[in-house]
Amino acid sequence: MNIGLIAHESKKMLMQNFCIAYKGILSRNDIFATGTTGRMVEAVTNLNVHKFLPGNLGGMQQLGSQIENNTMDAVIFLREPNRTGPRDMGAEEIINLCDTYNIPIATNLATAELVILAIDRGDLDWREIYK
Repeated sequence: MNIGLIAHESKKMLMQNFCIAYKGILSRNDIFATGTTGRMVEAVTNLNVHKFLPGNLGGMQQLGSQIENNTMDAVIFLREPNRTGPRDMGAEEIINLCDTYNIPIATNLATAELVILAIDRGDLDWREIYK
């Protein structure tokens, strides 16, 4: 499965810890991430992460394109929920794209754990048929 990872600045360490905890599951899948998040995850897990540009330099749009092309199977987006401003338009767009194209998205640690465990159990294997 193709799993997209995005983390706002204040959530990057949480993303690193999440990826350390679920390294075994993540290692059996293809991981894609915005640039800074991808580098940080690689540094602590030694996982192979396909990195896009940093989010604010076009990485969010690159990930969004993958969602639109139905090549992403799940997205884990650890975000700052009360963040507002022009830089946050990418966050809303990613969430809307996932809703539009029926891509499971987790926006906090609790749902991220549900999604990653569902991937491990095979609960999202229907994505292969959906493609």
